[in-house]
Amino acid sequence: MRDEEPAENISGGTAGGGQSAPFDPETAGTRAETIVDRLGELYWTKTYGGRDAFECLVRTVLSQNTTDKVSQPAHDELMARYGSDGGPASGGDTDADLARALADADQPELAETISSAGLYNQKSKRIITLAQRICEEYGGEDGFDEFVREGDPDEVRSTLLDMNGVGPKTADCVLLFAGGRGGVFPVDTHVHRITRRMGLAPAEADHETVREYLERDVPAAKCGFGHTAMIQFGREYCSARKPACLDDPDACPLAGHCDQVGVYPASGDVVDPSETV
Repeated sequence: MRDEEPAENISGGTAGGGQSAPFDPETAGTRAETIVDRLGELYWTKTYGGRDAFECLVRTVLSQNTTDKVSQPAHDELMARYGSDGGPASGGDTDADLARALADADQPELAETISSAGLYNQKSKRIITLAQRICEEYGGEDGFDEFVREGDPDEVRSTLLDMNGVGPKTADCVLLFAGGRGGVFPVDTHVHRITRRMGLAPAEADHETVREYLERDVPAAKCGFGHTAMIQFGREYCSARKPACLDDPDACPLAGHCDQVGVYPASGDVVDPSETV
């Protein structure tokens, strides 16, 4: 196990939790758990929770349809201007409520602040709408944080999905990174691709079906790490167009656990697993 979390494993970030979670492939009860445990031998393992729920929601909205590399600066700029560190939009108040600051934000100014994240007009309007709802229904970020941490998980997820612009992955990320909820396995494009490519879920499965398979087959305490580790594995080894196994089977550390659905080393072709059905 590495001593430090890899820099690229940023879905949880340095604020995403802090307790190491040891995994052992020899004791895994399912194939999916074995793969997550093998990833635990590659990457720094941790449990998640503890992030501010509203900030986590904002950060996830910023990351939609873009990469962490470009959404992170947008998040940093937003927090510098509107966050509780006493930024200009907070009037220097270090106790400022982020949700209230964003609910009252000037939309063009917010759009300019988060412009590096792409789709900034759409995202700025979405963030302001979310902030206004959270202020109206929960009194601000503290009330929302309490709801996410202590509310019934199904009710929290349903409420999040009812919010404008919040899809299943965003809702699950808030439950995981803010609420610290066990058994939550957010499914992004990397997880969706890898799970079907490996044969852990049906080739034609949509994101929700993949989530159901993973949350069924991976122990609750390992789901959070499984999410972040699969993202990193997808970036390093199992990319959409050029998976490591395409030219050299030994180049992939999970080669012995993968069905290679949609990957054809003999011809060099790679297709989405759904196209093999």
